[in-house]
Amino acid sequence: MVWLSSELMFFAALFAMYFSLRAAAPELWANETAKLNVPFALVNTLILVSSSFSCQLGVFRAEEFKPRRSGGVFNFKEWGMIEWFILTFILGSIFVSVQAYEYVTLVHEGVALNSNSYASAFYMTTGFHGLHVTGGLIAFLLIIGRAMLAKKFGHFEATGSIVVSYYWHFVDVVWIALFAIIYFLK
Repeated sequence: MVWLSSELMFFAALFAMYFSLRAAAPELWANETAKLNVPFALVNTLILVSSSFSCQLGVFRAEEFKPRRSGGVFNFKEWGMIEWFILTFILGSIFVSVQAYEYVTLVHEGVALNSNSYASAFYMTTGFHGLHVTGGLIAFLLIIGRAMLAKKFGHFEATGSIVVSYYWHFVDVVWIALFAIIYFLK
């Protein structure tokens, strides 16, 4: 929790930077935000938010000490923590890939990191968030691997999955705030 608090302060500083630069050049912000593809980013946001639900379903299974599915692959009621976390990993990977695609598109439209203060603020805030998502994806792989290797899935493994879920939910909430500020606050 202490570490998440420090992460909160880090993102608060990025938000402060974004708002300070925006206040200094409102016309630049108006011109540059028009280049953002809001529906595209909204779909990507929904993908990330849905990953929070699959993550939490995995936590519920971990709390029941159910690491693996006990039914068929498409019998979602019988999925264990591993299957839900693999789905979360896939959704998070899609989010990062779509964000990278958005960066490429914006660079082709002349919004590169060094173009102006708007571009710098956009790439710094969303880029650091993307790095945090990538860190969460690595954590999911470690938790999945540890659960697969465990001879007996117990409190230790369940606690690891819960801690990773705290981080993942935090990253999702930060994105919701970033999305609202960057894509809707014109």
